[in-house]
Amino acid sequence: MIYIIMVITNSKEQEEDKKIDSTLRPQSFNEYIGQERIKKNLHILLSAAKKRNEPVEHILLYGPAGLGKTTLSNIIAKEMNVGIKITSGPAIERVGDLGSILTNLNDGDVLFIDEIHRLNKLVEEILYPAMEDYKLDIIVGKGPSARTLQLDLPHFTLIGATTRLGSISNPLRDRFGAIHKLNFYETGEIQSIIKRSSKILNISVNEEGCKNISACSRQTPRVANRILKRVRDFAQMENTDIIDKEISQQALRMIDIDELGLEPADRDIIRIIIENFKGGPVGIQTIAAATHEEVQTIEDVYEPFLIQCGLLARTPRGRIVTEKGYLHLGYAY
Repeated sequence: MIYIIMVITNSKEQEEDKKIDSTLRPQSFNEYIGQERIKKNLHILLSAAKKRNEPVEHILLYGPAGLGKTTLSNIIAKEMNVGIKITSGPAIERVGDLGSILTNLNDGDVLFIDEIHRLNKLVEEILYPAMEDYKLDIIVGKGPSARTLQLDLPHFTLIGATTRLGSISNPLRDRFGAIHKLNFYETGEIQSIIKRSSKILNISVNEEGCKNISACSRQTPRVANRILKRVRDFAQMENTDIIDKEISQQALRMIDIDELGLEPADRDIIRIIIENFKGGPVGIQTIAAATHEEVQTIEDVYEPFLIQCGLLARTPRGRIVTEKGYLHLGYAY
């Protein structure tokens, strides 16, 4: 006998969760914490465009996930008082999809393409004249009777975001007027973000609790907010209105995040290299097979933080676990 279990989620609760997530995003440069150099450059870029009464030049933002690329794009659109259309590289499968998006924009609007390095090559080539001349070339028909139509497009601003700058082709990268790298956040900046988010979430955090959450946040605002919401859940179940040192430590142990911010998947990568491959060197393909993770996931999500923490190192022969990695997991080096 087969049983089918259906879980029905309250739509009102879903809407409230989405509302909370959206309100945690800064709405202006004044609210946006960190990335001071980029903010100054963008402020000059936007102010100059306003003086000339022109759309902003195309902007490329790159860096690890969760550092605020989408948030910056929304702020840019608000500062310029224009609309914004958000999509992603894999979502634009055909030339017609891109044409539909571009022709529905208004003058000055922002088109934000996340993971722009994953654009289809045919779509990317159509994007070149759209970015430079605001023209869209469409081929109608097939064979000898095929002809090319050229449509005029509104003067839009393309903001591309990527975690892999090297995967973007040179012709596409060269068409961006401003290219900015988002860096990991300082400890003080992460603590300021946690304090701001805690006020929005209606939960108090003292200095010790804030330091504990900040230390585990991977220097990334998205991770800090995610951990804060889970610690808030734990605090509310303990019937306390404040996140202190003890509550934060208990919550972090429960969700299995250690003092460096390592999660089970991070520790598994280090442990498998130590136990199965004598600490390395070992190739990334082998690590992916042993951990049942995709190569791209390891390279983009886990490896950068492990290298930054000094637990893992890259060599010409493969990845190796450092002395710090051995000691952190309790192995003899």
